[in-house]
Amino acid sequence: MESQNITPSTPKNEEIIENKALNIWEALIPVVILVIMLFYNVFVFGDDALSGSNQFILLLGAAVAAIVGFFNKVSYKQMMEEVANNVKSTSGALLILLMVGSLAGTWLISGIIPTMIYYGLQILNPTIFLAACVIICAVISIATGSSWTTSATVGIALIGIGDTLGISLGMTAGAVISGAYFGDKMSPLSDTTNLAPAMAGGDLFSHIKYMTYTTIPTITITLIVFIIIGFSIDTSGTPQIGEQLAAIKGAFTITPWLFIVPILVIVLIVKKTPPLIALLAGTLLGAIAAIIAQPDIVMNITESSELTFTSAYQGVMKAMTVDTAVETTNAQLNDLFTSGGMAGMLGTIWLIVCAMVFGGIMDAIGALATISKALLKMFDSVFGLFASTAASCLILNATASDQYLAIVVPGRMYAKAFKDKGLAPENLSRTLEDTGTVTSVLIPYNTCGAYQSGVLGVPVVDYAFYAIFNWLSFFMTLIFAAFRIKIKQLKEN
Repeated sequence: MESQNITPSTPKNEEIIENKALNIWEALIPVVILVIMLFYNVFVFGDDALSGSNQFILLLGAAVAAIVGFFNKVSYKQMMEEVANNVKSTSGALLILLMVGSLAGTWLISGIIPTMIYYGLQILNPTIFLAACVIICAVISIATGSSWTTSATVGIALIGIGDTLGISLGMTAGAVISGAYFGDKMSPLSDTTNLAPAMAGGDLFSHIKYMTYTTIPTITITLIVFIIIGFSIDTSGTPQIGEQLAAIKGAFTITPWLFIVPILVIVLIVKKTPPLIALLAGTLLGAIAAIIAQPDIVMNITESSELTFTSAYQGVMKAMTVDTAVETTNAQLNDLFTSGGMAGMLGTIWLIVCAMVFGGIMDAIGALATISKALLKMFDSVFGLFASTAASCLILNATASDQYLAIVVPGRMYAKAFKDKGLAPENLSRTLEDTGTVTSVLIPYNTCGAYQSGVLGVPVVDYAFYAIFNWLSFFMTLIFAAFRIKIKQLKEN
């Protein structure tokens, strides 16, 4: 894991397992069955599908893949070893999710998040709010190199502000994710930005420069769309902001001094502090701030009449680990000022583990390599090469459930094909980022989709359409390929 980024461990030495006995139709059997089962499950359970049934469906999909593997002479031991490697690769992400849950708890009871919302309501209005979300998150993500950091800090606060302004949670989450992934994609501190050129055989800064050709038009269109949406939002039914501000101030001690904590956390991450250490520091600082700035809230959590060492310890520990709620005079804010602590992240962790089981068995039986090779053979033109690379990244995000595999596998599979076509490695690395990095968050059981949905508290199905930058990037890279725009040749200097 890159020390400066709050992201899952990067499988830099990931091996691509090939199985010559496995044909494309056999490789697709688990994928097709999984998609059918997930579709029916979501149809039956709706938003509750992520509460557990989708997780079991992923295990059923893994069982189907295992059966295909058995018929192709892949041993149970081989499959379990790959599953173990996959789960191990997400250990950093799982620990980070737990730490994000604890941080959200202490930042709630300390008044840090309410303070962000309080001042944000006075600065931002519905007309400019969504576009401002994109810009704010883009700046933070470029500075930190991580979309995960951005969502876990300013993203949570922006969701709260948007909810209070009466803006759809899906819209706000889409704007947050659009800005966060723009910054993550373009930052030299980002591990995916470093991984893509490494897999393609290029260098970092040429890769970033070449990405601007597709990324700048995409983020520009994204901003224009959010500005148009902002002007079209009907806020006639939105409660008066004055009432909201009074309710927040009545429940919390609001002071700009509380901004010291999130600023320190961002500084730590920019200084390349390991993410778990930065989040732990933010959690503990939030706990100290809660005891100093919000003693009444800490006492209320433990139902104590006075603040003692024991009651303070119990209060902050509960906020870190289990459900916590702070009541105000406004019902809408009561729903907003709740946190699940570390326990609230267990559903997301469960989802990631099950997704890694499916992805691990798919890799072990050679299905991932077979699917990528089949896509490569389907196309002979330059556009076909770009299209098959993009399709491979998307399919791997859906089947392997991990954005790193969606970069590593196509990167290694297609590097020679791009070279044979006389295309510079920047073409491949840009395509990997435009399709592999950004589409991961659009798939509910992918590690990125599960993380963002869990942290922001918004289902993927609600924000996917509004994550404009993410899905538009996929089409933008294909448009550039189709019209031969900025397609760099190997002979160019």
